[in-house]
Amino acid sequence: MEHTPANQDKSPPTKKKPPSKPSTLESANLYEATTAGANREVSVLLSKFAEVLSERAAADTSQMKELEGILTEARNLESYLKEKKNHLRQTLAVISDKLLG
Repeated sequence: MEHTPANQDKSPPTKKKPPSKPSTLESANLYEATTAGANREVSVLLSKFAEVLSERAAADTSQMKELEGILTEARNLESYLKEKKNHLRQTLAVISDKLLG
């Protein structure tokens, strides 16, 4: 005599359904949402990058103006020192002439 388990019925075993695939419309919506999100992120990153470049350019311009000022001051000082050197040379020549003469 065969005993069958109580929870087993005589119908054929059912196959497990594969996970349902999203419909084409759902896939398109998901793609659009993902693309829109990615576009927003890229836009934010590009905006930040542009802001950093702008700040850096402003800093570079400021530094260039400061360096140009320093260079102008150095040239003026060089010119002044050359004049003083020539004046001193002339003064020494006059003193030398008086001592020799």
